[in-house]
Amino acid sequence: MFRFLTPKSIRPPFARYSHGVEVPAGKRLVLCSGQLGIGPDDSVPDEAGAQAELCFANIAAVLAEAGLGLADIVRINTFVTDRAHMKPYMQVRDRLFSDPAPASTVIIVSGFSRPEFKIEIEAIAAG
Repeated sequence: MFRFLTPKSIRPPFARYSHGVEVPAGKRLVLCSGQLGIGPDDSVPDEAGAQAELCFANIAAVLAEAGLGLADIVRINTFVTDRAHMKPYMQVRDRLFSDPAPASTVIIVSGFSRPEFKIEIEAIAAG
């Protein structure tokens, strides 16, 4: 079982995430490359929330190859191209991850390899 770390000596998280997650000895780690909001048919939805859905679906597919799922994620790094994309992303993340939630960071960046991409998500899972 993971140990979710939220020390009382520091400010509580701003949203649904843990400050840290301890992975016990003997667990395998799976590190997922950043996934973009693009479907297998190369379609890219315009809305940031829909792109976040695809990012997490792609991550779920990668994890499934290792016999893991979204519930095994211990760390999420998310990159968005505009502060306005944070709310739709966080709505998707909060729906997919219950408390205690994984450790998480959101970073605003200037762009990705193609201008239509608004969100990229990478994850670390343990199982």
